[in-house]
Amino acid sequence: MDHGVTPAADALGGKAWTVVGQTYTPKLRSENAFIWHAVIPADTFVPPHIHPLQDEWIYVLEGHLEIEFGDEKHPAGPGDTVFMPKGVAHGIFNRSGKTASCTFGVAPTGRLFELFGRLDGVTDPQELVRISAEHDVDFLPPPG
Repeated sequence: MDHGVTPAADALGGKAWTVVGQTYTPKLRSENAFIWHAVIPADTFVPPHIHPLQDEWIYVLEGHLEIEFGDEKHPAGPGDTVFMPKGVAHGIFNRSGKTASCTFGVAPTGRLFELFGRLDGVTDPQELVRISAEHDVDFLPPPG
């Protein structure tokens, strides 16, 4: 993307991905930042993981999420911004009973755009973890 506007109803390259039951629509991509819109249905989540090379953030548009940093749970609702620094494990949960809508971003872009393309429709958790590790996202093992 050199410059310009991605209209609300559009996606970069007409792409949208289904990842862990959520719909991700890319809105901006440069070497330095990647931004996507996410629809997060009730009772879906992104398991705890680490971005070793990227800072990540969420701006909640509608609905409510819980962000977990280890044992800490942080609620986030409309208008709230969540910061997840590189190297810090975090999980994203929608336990509200209603769909949430938000904008995510990472900086730098890294390999996340390619990762979402590879994960589109993947349902096997072990495959999701393997592919993610190849793209600089490390999922934590489930609590034992």
